[in-house]
Amino acid sequence: MTTFPASVILPAACLCAGLMGYAIQRGATCTVAAVDELLHEHHGTRLLAIVEAALWVLGGLLLARAAGLPVPMPAGYATGMTTVLGAGLLGAGAALNRACVFGAIARFGNGDWAYLATPFGYWLGCRAVVLLQAMAPQALAQPAPVLQAPALLTLLAGLWLGGRLLAGVLRGLRGGRAGFIRRLAAGVWAPHAATLVIGVTFLLLLALVGPWTYTDLLAELAHGPAMAAGPRLLLFAALLAGAAWGGLSAGRFRPLAPRLSALVRCTAGGALMGLGSLLIPGGNDGLLLLGMPLLWPHAWLAFAVMAVTIALWLTLAARVPLRFSRRPA
Repeated sequence: MTTFPASVILPAACLCAGLMGYAIQRGATCTVAAVDELLHEHHGTRLLAIVEAALWVLGGLLLARAAGLPVPMPAGYATGMTTVLGAGLLGAGAALNRACVFGAIARFGNGDWAYLATPFGYWLGCRAVVLLQAMAPQALAQPAPVLQAPALLTLLAGLWLGGRLLAGVLRGLRGGRAGFIRRLAAGVWAPHAATLVIGVTFLLLLALVGPWTYTDLLAELAHGPAMAAGPRLLLFAALLAGAAWGGLSAGRFRPLAPRLSALVRCTAGGALMGLGSLLIPGGNDGLLLLGMPLLWPHAWLAFAVMAVTIALWLTLAARVPLRFSRRPA
């Protein structure tokens, strides 16, 4: 996959995964929280942060492709009722879980141990699809639409990325270089700064080790032995460690012993997300950071249905306050 020495790849990938976990805990990339913010606070700060993370990945993919770097590009899939059904289940599972797959990592970083049940539930949902022999949509043979765009788009992507980096540095230096360094050391990150780190580290991990996310790993394990399962589990552990460090350094880490009801809720929510992700196919992390930037229609349709499902769930929860349907914290 890469020209780096093998002895360097895994430590570098673990560092990237840890930084990404830290940024997820500090950032604003949970889809459930973003929809909740739109519904109840009537502004889209979190949604814009998610969009910016996707744009960072898109810009990086275009520049990597222009440079001839071997970054894997995921396939697209046919859209249809299976896509809609899978996205509805993905949204319902995220709402029940009170966090998407990104948000679950952030919740763990705050010390909410019940969210360790979410990956287990995700695996159960994927396993159910495998045992039921549910058919996923047909993979498409053509390359992603955005990769067929003119070279001008790559140039614009490079200019945008450079402009965003420069603007961020200038904002940080307004209080003086010493103040900028202190803020970085203290981990005081604005959501968009955390979003930058999420996008860049996700892209670096993709270049270093290929498909690596814990949702990809769990989906593969549901079918049987997964390729490079050991190193990928190590990356997942680094992701969790980074999230926990993010919670500790921000003073948000409050260990919370899981109650049975929370374990059941997280397991069930994870199972619905796993079930839906194989029907689409794709979890919301892959849809947001790869499928949508590459302009795959199935990813855009799935995210729209997922967001509407979450909105309906949260609206119903506000009117009929069920124990498992409260608003996300």
